[in-house]
Amino acid sequence: MSQTNIARRGVFTRFLDTVEWLGNLLPHPVTLFAILATLMIFLSGFFGAIGLSVADPRPGNEGVMIEAVSLMNAEGLRMILGNLVSNFVNFAPLGVVLVAMLGVGVAEKSGLLSAMVRGIVLNAPKHVVTVAIVFAGVISNTASEMGYVVLVPLGGAIFLALGRHPLAGMAAAFAGVSGGYSANLLIGTVDPLLSGITQEAAQLVDPNYAVYATANWYFMIVSTFLITIVGSLVTIYVVEPKLGEYDPSHADSSILDDRAMEPLTNEEKRGLVRAGLAAIGVFALIAFLAVPETGVLRDPITGSARPFFRSIVAWIFIFFLVTGFAYGRTVGTVRNDRDIIDGMASAIATLSLYVTLVFFAAQFVSFFGWSNLGFITAVLGADFLQDIGLTGPFVFVFFILICAGINLMLGSASAQWAVTAPIFVPMLMLIGYAPELIQAAYRIGDSSTNIITPMMSYFGLILAWATRYNKNFGIGTLIATMLPYSMFFLLFWMGLFFIWVFVFGLPVGPGAPTYYSMG
Repeated sequence: MSQTNIARRGVFTRFLDTVEWLGNLLPHPVTLFAILATLMIFLSGFFGAIGLSVADPRPGNEGVMIEAVSLMNAEGLRMILGNLVSNFVNFAPLGVVLVAMLGVGVAEKSGLLSAMVRGIVLNAPKHVVTVAIVFAGVISNTASEMGYVVLVPLGGAIFLALGRHPLAGMAAAFAGVSGGYSANLLIGTVDPLLSGITQEAAQLVDPNYAVYATANWYFMIVSTFLITIVGSLVTIYVVEPKLGEYDPSHADSSILDDRAMEPLTNEEKRGLVRAGLAAIGVFALIAFLAVPETGVLRDPITGSARPFFRSIVAWIFIFFLVTGFAYGRTVGTVRNDRDIIDGMASAIATLSLYVTLVFFAAQFVSFFGWSNLGFITAVLGADFLQDIGLTGPFVFVFFILICAGINLMLGSASAQWAVTAPIFVPMLMLIGYAPELIQAAYRIGDSSTNIITPMMSYFGLILAWATRYNKNFGIGTLIATMLPYSMFFLLFWMGLFFIWVFVFGLPVGPGAPTYYSMG
């Protein structure tokens, strides 16, 4: 290896070490939100004392000043203590995620989701197996834990069986599951979660603004194919050549997961067929209720499909409940109502940390709104962008890169968006962009760097599996392996975003506007 290459490798290693060191300085996300909520109280007191204010830019409010409100007084203490519970239970993302996960839990407990992924990957022709793995990864993030737990080790085992480098197979699966986290053909549990946070932030500017779970659906669908193509090409032409020929001497003795490699049984195939028929039945019911202008899920006055979009979380629950039951009943994993309830309960149990995080995140968001600091920050930021002339579509390049950078330090999509949405959503709304578009841009930055941040909750699990194939595999090696995916995802995904939205003028989701007008 030349001295130049050694020097470059040293610089890159130091960069990765710095990222890891900075990330490790951050507290647990729950602790972080508790600190931010407390800090918000003190900041409100400071800015309230100095009389910070801005002119309200909304039409009809000419001459009205928005002032910082202090929470460090008797009235503030009464608001904080009196609304502690209501802040939590009324936090928009909480209920929708809990309801959606009830249905997903049945599908996961029945084995439907695992069988779907195995069916896609194991039945794919050898020459398209890379494409199948990345595509299955993207689809699996409808219930993200299943993708991490099932598909990533499966990808390594399949590549090894084909005589290819197993770490390349794991990388392809990881890229699909986590790098393609915001791409899918279906609405998943993360969609209502993020839309709820976006709605809370948008209501700092427009109290009546509603953001639905389908806000980014069109863009998610087209992104699925982009991520599949880019992820496959990076695996074949960048990652595999870089890894070279696999040396099994560094591997653990239990390198193959025989159970994961088992093909689908005839019973499982029958289960998938029946689950598919059940899915068709659910879609037919939706079409019957939502497609005709006189349908039950249409507004009886305007004929719009708004009632359907408002009920999308209920349909997520119904879809996974019905298909999971159909599959489980066929293969014997769901025999009675107790099995259904166990599936729901297990799904809710996995959300215990999320519920804890939401409690503190809800307080932070509420304090931010009460103090008016969220709206004031948005106005000042919007004024700054207008002063420097950065109000056109190019502003989203900086926004996406900022989100990608923040994600290196705060790996949770919901935690990061709960922090950044109250600032950036109102700010970009005030210069004319719709919350749905802003959320789509955020998801590009967040997803693209999921695979290179040690702060991502499953990063350690992926690293542990990788060491089965190479005992010397470390954090820096994993980041270096996944970095090409992040770079190409960011580049091509941003390109798709600008072409889709600003060249062709297409909406990012059903009924989702591109621009926002306060008039």
